Amino acid sequence: MGESGWRWTDAWIFVSLVIASGAGRHRRAADTRRPEGVRLADVISTADHLNQAIPERHDVEAAVRRLAGAGLVSVTDGWFRITSDGERLWRTRPRAGVGTTVDTVQGVLVRRHSPGSAEWRLAEEEHAAAVQEYLVRSIPAPRRSPEGQTGR
Repeated sequence: MGESGWRWTDAWIFVSLVIASGAGRHRRAADTRRPEGVRLADVISTADHLNQAIPERHDVEAAVRRLAGAGLVSVTDGWFRITSDGERLWRTRPRAGVGTTVDTVQGVLVRRHSPGSAEWRLAEEEHAAAVQEYLVRSIPAPRRSPEGQTGR
């Protein structure tokens, strides 16, 4: 696969965005979901759960450029969305277990779409802030004992 072809990280970011946005959860119209989409911290969280790794800034930036250029995702004011073409790709992909979904989507991308090249930049500070937000959210809250109860 050449430099301009689809990469595994493109599929990883796409699947993460689909899952984070709930687009794959129900068969409903795209306009029945929250219109603003999801934030980068949600995409990073889902990506980490899928692959036990936090995507690097350059991986997110390159994937979003190719996916947006192909008309599969959009980003506006920090909100990531799946487009109707992206929804169609997701809904018509071959079904697979969660462990192979990213590989399956990469195969679909290679067969059905050409990667694009949209102008989009992810600043280092934005990526770092999203990673920090995700990490803070993922720290479990300490267990508290009920107040005012005495041991019996």
